[in-house]
Amino acid sequence: MFATKLVLFIAVVSLLGTFSSAAVDTFIYGGCSQAKYFPGSPYESNVNSLLTSFVSSASLYTYNNFTVNGISSDSSSVYGLYQCRGDLSSGSGDCARCVARAVSRLGSLCAMACGGALQLEGCFVKYDNTTFLGVEDKTVVVRRCGPPVGYNSDELTRRDSVVGYLAASSGGSYRVGVSGNLQGVAQCTGDLSATECQDCLMEAIGRLRSDCGGAAWGDVYLAKCYARYSARGGHSRANGYGGSRNNDDDEIEKTLAIIVGLIAGVTLLVVFLSFMAKSCERGKGK
Repeated sequence: MFATKLVLFIAVVSLLGTFSSAAVDTFIYGGCSQAKYFPGSPYESNVNSLLTSFVSSASLYTYNNFTVNGISSDSSSVYGLYQCRGDLSSGSGDCARCVARAVSRLGSLCAMACGGALQLEGCFVKYDNTTFLGVEDKTVVVRRCGPPVGYNSDELTRRDSVVGYLAASSGGSYRVGVSGNLQGVAQCTGDLSATECQDCLMEAIGRLRSDCGGAAWGDVYLAKCYARYSARGGHSRANGYGGSRNNDDDEIEKTLAIIVGLIAGVTLLVVFLSFMAKSCERGKGK
């Protein structure tokens, strides 16, 4: 499986830990297999068919998995799944838009890769040439913690309360816990059984407690589940689709616009100074 040879990309902007106010399509992480397929191969056709199925299905379902079988004599079969965050619905279109965005980014990030996975704030997509569907995988993909909050008994109590709720076995595959201004969220992929989901979440929550115990926020993403909490609170979608979309693409565009403007300004200044220098030289020569 490509998970053992993963090239991982993590968004710097996500280190702020402000998942509560992030846009639904904010980039969290992505990874690609090192193995590549040939352009025009049957496998490429099957990958394209799989990713197209993701986008079509997401308008009706918030989770689905697909297998596109190749010819029995070759190894062109491809397996994949997508999943939207538990508070997004297919009816509102948020899930479909997030999946479409994820598929587009995955296509650019993992061009010609035999396997790839990409996590946005609101959805997750993955494909591979080896089946991973229904297989529990607790490999740590991303683990990060915010700054320490020091010894604050109220803050620690709220964190323990939130994380404790996330660990509750009756919470289902998508769980949200709230205590004061602290909110946490946990979710596992829909291909896991209830027992496997609980096992995966307990691993993620255990790492969250041990590694980010005294931090203002923490994120732990395993291959098939994640657990997060933030002192800023909330998983508001107000800044998702239809709201303020301050994602990394917007910031890049703004930065480029500023750079282009500065270059243009400097160029005009150089031309003006050159013109003034020549005018002064002509004045002296008279």
